[in-house]
Amino acid sequence: MRRIASRDNPHYKALKRLCESGRERRKSGRLLLDGMHLIEAYGRQVGMPEEILISDSGAGRPEIAGYLASASAAGTITVLADALFGDLATVDTPSGIMAVVTRPQAANALDYDADAVLLDGLQDAGNVGSILRSAAAAGFRQVLLSVDCAQAWSPKTLRAAMGAHFHLDLHEGCDLAGFLGAYRGQGVATALGASVSLYAANLEGAVAWVFGSEGLGVRPPVLAATRLQLHIPMPGATESLNVAAAAAICLFETLRRRQS
Repeated sequence: MRRIASRDNPHYKALKRLCESGRERRKSGRLLLDGMHLIEAYGRQVGMPEEILISDSGAGRPEIAGYLASASAAGTITVLADALFGDLATVDTPSGIMAVVTRPQAANALDYDADAVLLDGLQDAGNVGSILRSAAAAGFRQVLLSVDCAQAWSPKTLRAAMGAHFHLDLHEGCDLAGFLGAYRGQGVATALGASVSLYAANLEGAVAWVFGSEGLGVRPPVLAATRLQLHIPMPGATESLNVAAAAAICLFETLRRRQS
């Protein structure tokens, strides 16, 4: 077990870069997971972290102490002064524990016959994480993100997805229109002007759901590559739904149809 108390420590500086830089995360193939829930989810689905980081105050918490005593925490353990840990933390109230892990790779290549979720230009990492969580919960395994989507493995996306990443095949930087052109199931997009209602649509067979950016929706080239455009009925006063809420409705309506 080692202890770091200075911001000038070279290892601490490397941790800081990993926390703040998407480029560093891509180059190193490593991630920083914040909190017991994400660390345990990674351990169940992927494997042991390479390093555990704990704060001085976090070391005394029963949940963290119990984890450190288990075989799951077999990697290097680094204790950080509370102020240093707080500078790395991705939440306002630090959890007291983080982990450095190897970023999982998609277990499967793109499958043109399987259900999919396609994210076209979403900018908010919280929305991306929420959709990943809904996709995993509804049984959709493969997710494709366009080049300009918020990063799938950013701290905010990881936090919003609550461990869903480790149940999914995530493919970043994808040509969504190209995928849909070769897809052997049905590409489906939500569009406010569409005449077909979600509840009247034919959702049989494999479905690739496409969800567009918060401001622009699905872009025309991607929309043109879908076979079906539909809307979610909204008899109330609001004009639109948050994209994460719309995605959850569509994914679970697909699941409901298959179980009915």
